[in-house]
Amino acid sequence: MTATLPPRISAGARTPWYRILYVQVLFAIALGVFVGWLFPSVATNDWIKALGDGFIRLIRMVIAPIIFCTVVSGISHIQDASKVGRVGIKALVYFEVASTFALIIGLVVGNLVPVGYGFAAKGDAVAVAGYAKEAAAHKPVDFVLNIIPESVVGAFAEGDILQVLLFSILFGFALMALGTRGEKLRDIIDEASHAVFGVIGIVMKAAPFGAFGAMAYTIGKYGPEALGNLVGLIALFYVTAAVFVFGVLGLVTRFIGFSIFSFLGYIKDELLVVLGTSSSESVLPQLMRKLETLGCSQHVVGLVVPTGYSFNLDGTNIYMALTTLFIGQALGAHLDLEMQLVILVVAMLTSKGASGVTGAGFITLAATLAAIDPGLVPGMAIVFSIDKFMSEVRALTNIIGNGVATIVVSSWEGELDRDKLRLALEGRVAATVETD
Repeated sequence: MTATLPPRISAGARTPWYRILYVQVLFAIALGVFVGWLFPSVATNDWIKALGDGFIRLIRMVIAPIIFCTVVSGISHIQDASKVGRVGIKALVYFEVASTFALIIGLVVGNLVPVGYGFAAKGDAVAVAGYAKEAAAHKPVDFVLNIIPESVVGAFAEGDILQVLLFSILFGFALMALGTRGEKLRDIIDEASHAVFGVIGIVMKAAPFGAFGAMAYTIGKYGPEALGNLVGLIALFYVTAAVFVFGVLGLVTRFIGFSIFSFLGYIKDELLVVLGTSSSESVLPQLMRKLETLGCSQHVVGLVVPTGYSFNLDGTNIYMALTTLFIGQALGAHLDLEMQLVILVVAMLTSKGASGVTGAGFITLAATLAAIDPGLVPGMAIVFSIDKFMSEVRALTNIIGNGVATIVVSSWEGELDRDKLRLALEGRVAATVETD
């Protein structure tokens, strides 16, 4: 297979520190916190909010073409059609195992540190009602049907990842069946991939502005006081996510043959953008490119990463387990072992059923509570005000989990270039999108 997009290899003079993306994004986040804290009236201006929203829109604008080009190019160059199905099955098996570990860790920590007991607070019940209503209407069967687009144009226009992925897989198989007759079209799609990644290179120059706007608006609107007595839940969630990343994923990466710390350093630019925007979608194209540079085969990257955005939500699973227990503790509801096993099963389903929906983390929580005990749904008002402060870690954990999953499946398939992996993690090879 020769379709892998060649990343540039850094050479020559060292880039000045102030021109490094993660430095710019980190500075923008700090400035956003400062402005949001000291000048909330300025930070909540519509134009400030538009900086963050606009950047995410710019990225989403090219996600569908990136997925289409990458998946079609990867599949069409494969000689064995069964290989695609094999990769998909392996990815789903890994997703379910990782998600189960995330939920179990969340439940264990939530029981060991019951921060919800003795809590009493008023929440935004009106705002929560909207999420609960949307969650009730979003059923697993609707999720399955929604994978099939009503039209191909509609799938690309709405930017639905799974719909675009489905069409891309079918188109890739059709192009593969054409054999030599499809070579010209394959070449065009390969070149189009380079052009779209070039667009990403241009758009990423605006990442610091997007991170500043999103962070300033968040702090300006909710303020440090929004944390209040709920800081215990936030801290517990942060610690639990860290335990999962450095414990579970750390063991997985060690088994594969590299360090989780090296991997986090490799994708630090993407992690900082996610931290500033609270959206893992904002770095999907760059993550795919970096995983290819890391030694993962293109067709594995093209299948596993987009699918993982809907099926491998480790951060969301930890959030649901912890928050469900917190609400039960705060409301004085006793959730015994049997009920907690139900939480595990229900959350495993609802985390898939509400993917792709705006505010998915909070909506999946509503769906989980409604399925377990409708009496717990009003308790969502307790955590509504701090959900924004938890969404960043949800997104960070999700993207790290998807990156590790792609490397694992590539290794599982025997298609992980370990020399490229070593060189990339050592910083001797840099993945940069082409802009000229």
